[in-house]
Amino acid sequence: MPKIIKVECFPVSTPLKKPVIMPNTKIVSIDSVVIKITADDGTVGIADSGDTSSWYRGELQESIIAMITRVIAPRILIGEDPRNIEKIVAQMDLLVRDNNQAKATVDFALHDLKGKLYSVPVYDLLGGRTTEGSRQGWVLSAGKPEDVAAEAKKAKDIGFGLFKMKIGYGSLQDDIDMVHAVRETVGPDAMLTIDANGFWNYEKALHVIRRIDSAGLDLIEQPLPHWDIEGMARLRAQVKTPIYADESAQELHHIKEIIDRRSSDGLFLKLQKAGGLVKAQRWLTMARLAGLQVHCGCMIGSGLEHSPAAHLWVANEWASQGLNESIGPLMIHGTMESKNIQAGTDIALNIPRFEGGMCYPNEGPGFGIDLNEKFLITNKTKGVEGRSIEAGQEVAA
Repeated sequence: MPKIIKVECFPVSTPLKKPVIMPNTKIVSIDSVVIKITADDGTVGIADSGDTSSWYRGELQESIIAMITRVIAPRILIGEDPRNIEKIVAQMDLLVRDNNQAKATVDFALHDLKGKLYSVPVYDLLGGRTTEGSRQGWVLSAGKPEDVAAEAKKAKDIGFGLFKMKIGYGSLQDDIDMVHAVRETVGPDAMLTIDANGFWNYEKALHVIRRIDSAGLDLIEQPLPHWDIEGMARLRAQVKTPIYADESAQELHHIKEIIDRRSSDGLFLKLQKAGGLVKAQRWLTMARLAGLQVHCGCMIGSGLEHSPAAHLWVANEWASQGLNESIGPLMIHGTMESKNIQAGTDIALNIPRFEGGMCYPNEGPGFGIDLNEKFLITNKTKGVEGRSIEAGQEVAA
């Protein structure tokens, strides 16, 4: 029976080729945590937390590293059979309140490790393959209407079929003008969405949505603050455009409330938000029972960060029906296809293939990712210490 003997956490900062502009924030660098979980036979499972942010998950590199190395690793992981992922996830939820991004990072690494122990890709652990690749949407950073429309045209020419716009570049009228400019550019048949990230109040949301209903958007993502599920229900009754929940849909009890209040037409799933692959599958089952379509986003991250979603989306039949915006590696490297990413510039040495608006998970055991050890050293986050725990002893990584 294999046992976990070592857990290591590394803080990594990856600069973006092009800043991502969102409401009240401008992302220029991705601060994430890379984890290694080592079994007693030397097999190592790896994962990347993806971007940490105070405004979305409320988790930072320091909190994730502390939670894993000071609580989860010594009290749950060390000495445990890494194949018992369901058991470990249940213990994390009993021992640790919230901190879903930290839990997800552990869950990802355990799936990678288990796949390597059994010499199978992670999608086989999740039920096998239902489709070869997942359709991807392109995320458009907020900006001048003409600039956003030009980027949308470029993405459409590559093969992307969905375009998500971010708000927050200027005034509400700028957001309205952006929507109509992009719709005119991509044509009436392209899927078009807008994401407010919960930064509108009810009055602003109603004002904007009524003025963009004519653009035929496929959905509006999280128009109201995460806590205002009742307001989402009221808004949904007043507009034509479907409303999807992201920040409001965190735990299963949130999804139940959304279903009971009929406050959303669909859901956005980020694996870090759900707490990992085990809990995401429960999430998807609940959505399916309620007939809620699910789209998948990302925290913006490396090829390693993207890999759990890439494997889940080709394995889960309900999830495979939706479109994804899990394009973190492309956003980091400022390109629309992975073939344009320079070797050695990512946490993953072999980034999953993004081509023609599709993504294909790597083959091979686990996530099929080779870790760029040199990148962990050269891009270590300044002022943040990595930590390692082995046989109950915590040391700097």
